[in-house]
Amino acid sequence: MSHLEIAAFILNVLGVWLTSKQYRICWLVNIAAVFLYMIIFYQVHLLADAALQGVFIIMQIYGWFSWSKATAAEPLHAGYMHKAVLGRSMVIGIAGGLFLGMLFATYTHASLPWLDSMLASFSLVASYWAAKKYIESWAMWCVLDAIYVLMYLHKSLNLTAFLYFIFILLALNGWRMWRMKWKADRQAEIQSLGG
Repeated sequence: MSHLEIAAFILNVLGVWLTSKQYRICWLVNIAAVFLYMIIFYQVHLLADAALQGVFIIMQIYGWFSWSKATAAEPLHAGYMHKAVLGRSMVIGIAGGLFLGMLFATYTHASLPWLDSMLASFSLVASYWAAKKYIESWAMWCVLDAIYVLMYLHKSLNLTAFLYFIFILLALNGWRMWRMKWKADRQAEIQSLGG
């Protein structure tokens, strides 16, 4: 356990909590946390995860701009995605994981290239969903984080494994909070139409 891992742990917990509260600053905190984990994963040869962190920085910037575009007149509300978006997302996640897995298994000394790549690909899908405020993003994070816990324990990244366990709890809370906000927004919309 290094000082770098401890700092990344603290920033990640803070970032996920801020996301669940729908505070836009979450994206900036997440950028710092992601950068630290890029270094950590490279050091333990989880190359797909290290590369993923670089892409995550881009996704965090996208999330910042996506949430920043919302205005009082046109707010970005949490909501459920259409089934077509879900289907396309799953196909993209699988294809991305297989492509990355082939690359990392063939051309690098990456540890657990197929699992790491599939998790990386679906993490990007979940990040995109979060940037769009799809409530399903939290369910995806619960599944991914549970698998990440096992992978990081296998790599002796015990604090990181514990962090991802906390992520599961935070994701469950975020899921609950976004659903409650969605229900409240729907109720307010129905009342405004009725009044």
